[in-house]
Amino acid sequence: MKSKKQAPAPDVEYIEPEAEEPSGDEVVEPEAEELDLAEEAPGPEAFTLAVPPRGEVVARDPLQLYLREISRFPLLAPEEEFELARRVREGNDQDAAFRLVSSHLRLVVKIAMDFQRRWMQNVLDLIQEGNVGLMKAVRKFDPEKGIKFSYYAAFWIKAYILKYIMDNWRMVKIGTTQAQRKLFYNLNKERQRLQSMGFDPTTQALSESLNVSTTEIDEMDQRLSRNDMSLDLPLGDDSDTTRLDLLPSLTPGVEETLVNDQISSLLLKNLKTIEPKLSDKERAILNERLLSDEPVTLREIGQRFGVTRERVRQIEARLLDKIREHLENRVEGFSKDWINPRD
Repeated sequence: MKSKKQAPAPDVEYIEPEAEEPSGDEVVEPEAEELDLAEEAPGPEAFTLAVPPRGEVVARDPLQLYLREISRFPLLAPEEEFELARRVREGNDQDAAFRLVSSHLRLVVKIAMDFQRRWMQNVLDLIQEGNVGLMKAVRKFDPEKGIKFSYYAAFWIKAYILKYIMDNWRMVKIGTTQAQRKLFYNLNKERQRLQSMGFDPTTQALSESLNVSTTEIDEMDQRLSRNDMSLDLPLGDDSDTTRLDLLPSLTPGVEETLVNDQISSLLLKNLKTIEPKLSDKERAILNERLLSDEPVTLREIGQRFGVTRERVRQIEARLLDKIREHLENRVEGFSKDWINPRD
């Protein structure tokens, strides 16, 4: 019997999980034979392993048990899928939403397994994140746009799984901006593509192909290649000293603290002599921003006096110059670095 050819899954670029929903142009069905949900699910062998023969002890592997459970949910005919999606879209029908989600849980498993092979993450964690993406797809899907739900859902499933991978790839997150997350996902793919075409995937070539700077390419390469190292680990088997013990302290020492306290006391004493010369706005900025432990914002002062935030910033800048000049004439050894604007 001739086996049915399986069409490749759509190659969807990384997106933010909370970004706007994809348009028809972003989730495009391949020109090859249409891909149905049964082909997206794990192969029959996965479910054969998940359901043991009668009389045998049930496996306690969590993945096996999960596959066994989700295999009980039936797949949907296209007409039924459309009607359920319409009920969710128009009336927030929870029963319809449950049926849409449960019938596509195997799609999540398939995608999660693909990512697990590539990124070596715990597949159950990936499935859990993918299920969140699937529920997001059910809430946002519009059946009237003519996009097959399995392709639309794959878009959101991949987005949530990728975000989880990037958040947990290292102890320190490596994808802290949208640009970095896109680069994380596409860098190795683009390197392999250039190699397959016979090109040397140099940093410059990758930079031009991905439309990012060479610095960003180098930084991401370093982040992907370096291993995490705990500061709490001892330096050796026979030593209790950790790397954290050898790091310089970022807090000021006792002598520096005493000097700073003396400077602050001296400045406060001399600032009292300038206050009578200030306008109401300048006096408010001095007492409620520059000298306060809980400074108000420029906007709050602006709203009180009926001026813009930018205008208050200008008044504060001139006030700082006035304060520096005033203290320079009264405090011996005064440094202008002692007076700085508040953030």
